[in-house]
Amino acid sequence: MTGGAPLVLDLAAIGRDHVGEVGGKAAHLGELTRIPGVTVPPGFCVTTHAFAAAVAGAPGLDGLLARLGAADPADRAAIATASAEVRALIAALPVPDAAAAELTGALAAAGDGTAWAVRSSATAEDLPDASFAGQQDTYLGVVGAAAVLAHVARCWASLFTERAVTYRRRHGIDERDVRMAVVVQRMVAPRASGVLFTADPVTSHRRTAVVEAVPGLGEALVSGVADPDRWTVRDGAVLERSVATAPAAVLDDDEVLALVALGRRIEARLGVPQDVEWCRTADGFAIVQARPITTLFPVPQAGDDALRVYLSVGHQQMMTDAMTPLGRSYWQRTTPRPMAEAGSRLFVDISGALADPTARAGLLEMMGRSDPLVRDAVETVLGRGAFGDAPPVAGPAAPAPSSWLDADPGLVGELVAESRASLAAAERDVAGRHGEDLFAFLDEDMQELRRLLFDRRAHAVFTTAMDASFWLDEHLHTWLGESGAADTLTLSAPGNVTSEMGLALLDVADVVRPHPAVVAHLRALHEDDDLDGLPALPGGRAAHDALTGFLDTYGARCVGEIDIARTRWSERPATLVPLLLSHVDAATPGEGRRRAAEGERRAQDTARDVLARLRALPGGDARADETAAMIDRLRTFIGFREYPKFGMVRRYLIHKRALLAEADRLVAAGVLRCRTDAFFLHYDELREVARSGRADHDLIRERRATHAAHRRLTPPRVLTSDGETLSGSFHRDDLPDGALAGIAVSRGTVEGRARVVPDMARADLVPGDVLVTVATDPSWSPAFVTIAGLVTEVGGTMTHGAVVAREYGLPAVVGVAGATREIRDGQRIRVHGTDGYVELL
Repeated sequence: MTGGAPLVLDLAAIGRDHVGEVGGKAAHLGELTRIPGVTVPPGFCVTTHAFAAAVAGAPGLDGLLARLGAADPADRAAIATASAEVRALIAALPVPDAAAAELTGALAAAGDGTAWAVRSSATAEDLPDASFAGQQDTYLGVVGAAAVLAHVARCWASLFTERAVTYRRRHGIDERDVRMAVVVQRMVAPRASGVLFTADPVTSHRRTAVVEAVPGLGEALVSGVADPDRWTVRDGAVLERSVATAPAAVLDDDEVLALVALGRRIEARLGVPQDVEWCRTADGFAIVQARPITTLFPVPQAGDDALRVYLSVGHQQMMTDAMTPLGRSYWQRTTPRPMAEAGSRLFVDISGALADPTARAGLLEMMGRSDPLVRDAVETVLGRGAFGDAPPVAGPAAPAPSSWLDADPGLVGELVAESRASLAAAERDVAGRHGEDLFAFLDEDMQELRRLLFDRRAHAVFTTAMDASFWLDEHLHTWLGESGAADTLTLSAPGNVTSEMGLALLDVADVVRPHPAVVAHLRALHEDDDLDGLPALPGGRAAHDALTGFLDTYGARCVGEIDIARTRWSERPATLVPLLLSHVDAATPGEGRRRAAEGERRAQDTARDVLARLRALPGGDARADETAAMIDRLRTFIGFREYPKFGMVRRYLIHKRALLAEADRLVAAGVLRCRTDAFFLHYDELREVARSGRADHDLIRERRATHAAHRRLTPPRVLTSDGETLSGSFHRDDLPDGALAGIAVSRGTVEGRARVVPDMARADLVPGDVLVTVATDPSWSPAFVTIAGLVTEVGGTMTHGAVVAREYGLPAVVGVAGATREIRDGQRIRVHGTDGYVELL
């Protein structure tokens, strides 16, 4: 002991409350010793206090750590050099005398010839959201006190391996906030060793366990140099087995089932699915490590044990990122259907519909039209008989054309005017409100938003447009062999606020382009800069007015706009500057008007062509007349499909500004620590904080950390209450070798340079490029006027990106699994928007 701080602790004396002293690995081992029936080889932990005493005042260490912290995360050579220097310094440090004496005494009690495993146990290790598996060092078969002490110092040094430093940076953990303890554990002589996952690490299925085993010590398995025997176990039965250690497996099925039962006991004690390292000795199973499986997608909370199936809301809304608590609660208040939460995302429970054959048929029909991958994933679950074996009955027939809405353009104008007037009233009436008065107003105004969003007239408008689109594609293919004609017929359709937004930014570029000083100023803007410097420049006033005019209309938009907490364009105008400059560089004056006119011309030419070909058929006049009516319906109403959401995000910005003003008031009163604390409270919680003047800062801090962890997860299209994640497959055998399958959403074929863009703010696009990204919500449409084609990982036939791609005439394929990984930035690709695949050239 030094000043009361323990330097060496027996593993049996350690628990999860000791993480700060012993690190994650040792804390978990200590917990394992308390579980009945679980055997843990005995050992000790050299605590973080010993590490702190060793490095205190080490000459030059502070300077080296400062260099390491200042290294550019992208400069791997600099990180490697700096981390190597830190490791060399720490590895040469002696274990403090008091710690060395305690450890030497503990080792002596076991006998001189005892072999030990010396293992790192950092404070940022085996955490619920970051396992740090393999980031620090382990040494096996260490014999003698002097050797153990030397390896303790080596473990300390391994805190600064290049891979550990990089991993911590990726998880936002500061170098000065981590400390190292070291586990010294008696070695066992196993006949087999391996790992047990108490949930399937690939599918995330919580009732499925996976066991991998090799003969002898498990180091060959962990290091990846030996192929293991493998078992998959569910509900007490072996589902699959594969044997790599011929002629016989190293465990029999009874041993595997006993091991899984042991793992379930460990999981129950530690609270989350576990990655367990084990050894099979003559006396049974010994557990040498357990850590959380951090890659599993969380499971929504359900009130019973019945199987539930959930659809991702983010995949429908083209926003698969984690949402803030305020954002999730606001979306829940916006939509009429209750939603489950998991991984900071929202999901819709469709179990009730799947249990009803008629509802199931209609749901599958809708999925097949919009996103075949979702349908395939759901059918995978249905194929197991979970919702009964009765085949689905036929869904309701499509409405007859005579029952559809008449093409009355006046209704669209009426709905738009009503929305604009409502927004103006909300902006006027929210001014000056705070406290309970503000929240009462927001409650009332939320009802107004819901009224506008779910107005039956508005629903009839865009449903009629989509039905007309499906009708045209089906009938023109049957009558004329024409595929995807509706894509061309929607080009430059009037009233599409999303496609108009992209053309409007081209108009801003026309104002900026003639003024070199303005262009230079914009190129020098940083992400958080505003536009205040523009008016003082030659031509700057006109550029400033054009850009702020664009923001006045469209500034409520942003990537991930369904989360009210997301930063809007009007809040950070520099986000738009890369796209604006690409238009300045690549477009020509009047490009926006020319594109609109060209799209309208192509649509009119296509309409005339198909009508003339129909009339040339025997008895074709009736078909032509019916088709002309459908084309009129399509072009009259399809543009309005984008307007309700546009009105919603504009209202969100009005509400957000009011809530941030309230948060600022709470910060000034000392209730919140910063304004963005409000984003990590649900709406009702924020209301209560404003009422009571008290906030739970620990809760806010925990939610920030959880949100950061969930941002690293990839949500599935379909999720079950068993935790299984399903993304669906295309099951196609008609593709060229190496082609990537997807959903055909905008016809045509284009070849070009792939630009893999994770963030629109960093888009560097030139004409002819093919945009490759995860998802495109309406905020991406200004980029569509530059590119020649589109490939996304997420999307369906009627999602926003697909609709705008069709209206711009861009060949597009969505739902391409792993597109941003499989396609290299700068690689030439060919997008087959008609047939739904991408070739890598």
